[in-house]
Amino acid sequence: MSLMDISKIFSLLQPKEEDEDGEQSQALNNAVSSDDVTLLARLLSQESYRKSINARSGWGVPVTPLRSAAALGHLRCLELLLEHGAEIDILDVKAQTPLFTAVIGKHLDCVVALLKSGADPNGSQYNNSSPVFTAVREGDVDVLRELLRYGAEVDVKPKVPDWAANSTACRGPLYISAVYGHLDCFKLLLLHGANPDFNCTDEKMLARIKQPKTVLEVCLRYGCGVEYIQLLIDFGANVFLPTLIVDKTTKQNEALGLLLQQRVCPRTLMSQTRQAIRRFIPLTDKEPAIDSLDIPLIMRNYLKYK
Repeated sequence: MSLMDISKIFSLLQPKEEDEDGEQSQALNNAVSSDDVTLLARLLSQESYRKSINARSGWGVPVTPLRSAAALGHLRCLELLLEHGAEIDILDVKAQTPLFTAVIGKHLDCVVALLKSGADPNGSQYNNSSPVFTAVREGDVDVLRELLRYGAEVDVKPKVPDWAANSTACRGPLYISAVYGHLDCFKLLLLHGANPDFNCTDEKMLARIKQPKTVLEVCLRYGCGVEYIQLLIDFGANVFLPTLIVDKTTKQNEALGLLLQQRVCPRTLMSQTRQAIRRFIPLTDKEPAIDSLDIPLIMRNYLKYK
């Protein structure tokens, strides 16, 4: 692609000077960028500006005022735009929603405000990534907790065509949290129902990939430590699924030893009972239901893996 072609593309992305909506949107964007809530409120008091609230403006990659507020973490502007009817899941040219950009920026207060107002916690179906993937990769457990609390898919997969799917492309949030060493995110995903045998029980996946890597295998390969293996065992991972090749690249002998020991000594009845009770609770966020049980505190904590 020549420099001239690139220039043409950018010129197409820029709003037309005579476009009144673009001019109104640019004024709204400028107010958001400077976090000037007073100016933003004055503009939105005028009908012409309210009509342009979902218009895009800006050089290069035009964005809506709501997207700007979410990306910058300007909560008061974001809330004001929502009050005046800004489209909450509007997409930019990358198919990113305002929520997605707030997650990227680690703006927890904006994430919560968007979720409370009805933003889709899974982001856009046209984007290969998702808010959950982003939060897990960054190790942002607070943002991840809010996404899961509002119903985000815990075992979300990258959105790639079936023909392009492979064992690497189809790894989910559990894989990512293990590889990046984010133990808090790893445990939170399991507490919200993540499948510890992700990718290894899906018939469609097994039809394409005969021996997908289990989460247990990935944890051993990346030297995640014994606590990851223990969590997977406690949450019911099939310890006989991993194909173990013990060589010099297999790290964390203690973790490997725990897995091999588990193959000989099954989980305790108490541990299996905990898992059965948690399965019986249909909610994704099980803690409130567990807290309401008329049982001793020590048992409630055990059910919550505390």
